[in-house]
Amino acid sequence: MSAVAEPEPTAATPAPRLDVWMVRERGVSRTAARALIDAGLVHVDGRLGRPGQRVDAGAVVEVADPPAPAVAPPAPEAAEPDELRIVFEDEWLAVVDKPAGLVVHPAPGHPTGTLADALRRRGDTWSTVGGEDRAGIVHRLDQFTSGLLVVAKSEAAHRALAGQLAGRTLGRTYWTLVWGAIAETTGEIDAPIGRDPRNRQRMAVVDSGRAAQSDFRVLERLAQATALEVSLRSGRTHQIRVHLAWVGRPVVGDPVYGRGDDRHRGRPALHARRLRLVHPADGTERVFEAPLPADLESLLDAARRGEL
Repeated sequence: MSAVAEPEPTAATPAPRLDVWMVRERGVSRTAARALIDAGLVHVDGRLGRPGQRVDAGAVVEVADPPAPAVAPPAPEAAEPDELRIVFEDEWLAVVDKPAGLVVHPAPGHPTGTLADALRRRGDTWSTVGGEDRAGIVHRLDQFTSGLLVVAKSEAAHRALAGQLAGRTLGRTYWTLVWGAIAETTGEIDAPIGRDPRNRQRMAVVDSGRAAQSDFRVLERLAQATALEVSLRSGRTHQIRVHLAWVGRPVVGDPVYGRGDDRHRGRPALHARRLRLVHPADGTERVFEAPLPADLESLLDAARRGEL
């Protein structure tokens, strides 16, 4: 833990915000400062700090190192090392490359056999901020969407990552293949998403929905389809699939929002291929990537041959 006394501000220079003070005095980015504050690791005069509070003259700012969580004894049914594709792991968090078909946490119809179950079987200690049945889970991917997600080992890490998710600084970029051509090279879809009033099991673009923004960039134009990179600026249920269907370019293979004549229905061509976050331990930005899985590589090859 480090303690630093804030210098006396001048009359022309008002006391800085805590997150700005962290940037100046700790040499971290503004995003990293917010992550440390949101994790409850920054105190001002003995009290939990808030990003926008002013650091007055003579205030003592303390920045604690995140505690390393205790490690639980190995579970008797530990998962095989290759059951979960771990892209990165340390004592605070892990980044998992989730295969298509794996449910993230228990839900109606899927009480067991989830990613959360597999994490527990590994024998590590995981954050229970989201509940015992969602140990470690910070955010989720749909069952048949593959790709990267981050899971938390400590409560401090969980709070910091959830803060980034809420603050829209946890970068999530997807690869997808959609039906049809797109004239623009880049674009934005800004349309609110909520429950479909005609079918409560689906989501839809509705005026009463919550704000949702998706940015896209064309990667490859093919005879029958277009490969896109899509970045999220919000995190609504089925957001990418709903937005693309709404603009008339449904995801290939999508069984809910896709074309009725799609012979690939069942596995949406959607893969979370890049994840960007600020590590709660040291405030450094980390970027992780996962290549397309074999089934989507095969689908892309078929699209390049015009055989969808």
